[in-house]
Amino acid sequence: MSVFGDLLRYFGLGAAEDEPRALRAAGRSARREGEGAVIGAGLSFRGEVSGDGDFHIGGKFEGEINVSGRVVVSEGAHVDANINALAIVIGGTVRGNLSASTRVEILPSGVLTGTLKTGSFTAADGASVKGEVWVEPAAARAPAGDRTP
Repeated sequence: MSVFGDLLRYFGLGAAEDEPRALRAAGRSARREGEGAVIGAGLSFRGEVSGDGDFHIGGKFEGEINVSGRVVVSEGAHVDANINALAIVIGGTVRGNLSASTRVEILPSGVLTGTLKTGSFTAADGASVKGEVWVEPAAARAPAGDRTP
């Protein structure tokens, strides 16, 4: 296994069976074309991103993210935003409130400061998490009207 191959898989360009668990668990393939957006390593963006598909951040982003797919924050990226997505993978630095319906995965280079709500959470050795973490499996999450006191 080469370092280059590992790097390609990290950015979602490798074989689907080699993608991070969070991406596979979300039922998404990084190889799909035309279903998402990318902010490259040399770019900065401030504003709101919403819609269907995935969102990959390699540079700097500040604002709000609300997508139906996954959000991938690459190593070296800096994000100051509230994020609502199907799944979130963090390899860079993120500050904000995160909500993922399936799972959140913090990679060894990942740093998260803020509140996190998800169905499944993993943090690799070396990852940094500062703030509140709320993990509640989907089966335990019922609409407010269905809960009994």
